[in-house]
Amino acid sequence: MATVDKGGELQGERKRKKRGGKYSSRLWRPGCFRVAATDPSPAKTGEEEDGEQRKPKPNHLVVTVNGIIGSARDWRYAAKHFVKRYPEDVLVHCSECNCAKLTLDGIDVMGERLAMEVLSVVERRPELQKISFVGHSLGGLITRYAIGLLFKPSVQRSSSEETEAMESMSECLEQDAKAKIAGLEPMNFITFATPHLGSRWHKQIPILCGSPALERMSYKISSIAGKTGNHLFLKDKKDGKPPLLLQMVTDNRGIPFMSALQSFKRRVAYSNVCSDFIVGWRTSCIRFQHELPKVILSIRGTSQVTTFHPTHVIEHLPFSA
Repeated sequence: MATVDKGGELQGERKRKKRGGKYSSRLWRPGCFRVAATDPSPAKTGEEEDGEQRKPKPNHLVVTVNGIIGSARDWRYAAKHFVKRYPEDVLVHCSECNCAKLTLDGIDVMGERLAMEVLSVVERRPELQKISFVGHSLGGLITRYAIGLLFKPSVQRSSSEETEAMESMSECLEQDAKAKIAGLEPMNFITFATPHLGSRWHKQIPILCGSPALERMSYKISSIAGKTGNHLFLKDKKDGKPPLLLQMVTDNRGIPFMSALQSFKRRVAYSNVCSDFIVGWRTSCIRFQHELPKVILSIRGTSQVTTFHPTHVIEHLPFSA
């Protein structure tokens, strides 16, 4: 099981080595970012320390998840802006359990790891009340699997009661609003350039230029990326069961994938219109070709598109709500 940071404590031992007569140290960066004072301040009196202890702690957990062959460092910059924008509201945890070669183990295995990691963070932070997820690329699929494992409906119903509830849409929405993820209120579920529909055919990988020959070749060699590659190219059909990505569009395998996703108050999928050579916008924004926005060409013949910067997105998302 992956080691999770404890309240911002450093992981591993501090290593020193001599370089040109001077010593330098390398410290492992914690997964949870907290607001810290940057300016030196004089020693505090006992009353000031007591006042700080009584200061309310952030109650909104934001979990960031990296993509394939990535690590928690990928979200370091954005995490700092999260706490800078909402210093008293959010606690950002950059997931560390799926990094480097571990991202080739399959979406299901990585989803289980992430679920365990989130539970360990929540257990150490009894003040937490809300939870949000932000996933990049493959991290979005890992998170979708994990929330299915972490989902708990507000009321356990019998089959007959469930049938009656489905007849009333308002009642269903009310139940979704009361559902919990890891025991917390689900708020935001956000993905960036996530291949929700997989990477198989249909020009889902822009770098292949839509070439049927290249797409067939990529399909054949996708196993190089391990179990994850089979999942992304929908090659994991076994025992009459559909591929995992198709199972995840419903409440399947005893895991309420869609119910968990619907429990979040806000669900956003960001996609790159251009310059993303790995994840096509059809799969990342879950749209048909005719639904995609039109690319406007300027006089010089270059594409004019709207770019999203992490800090811009953070400014517009109500994480303090």
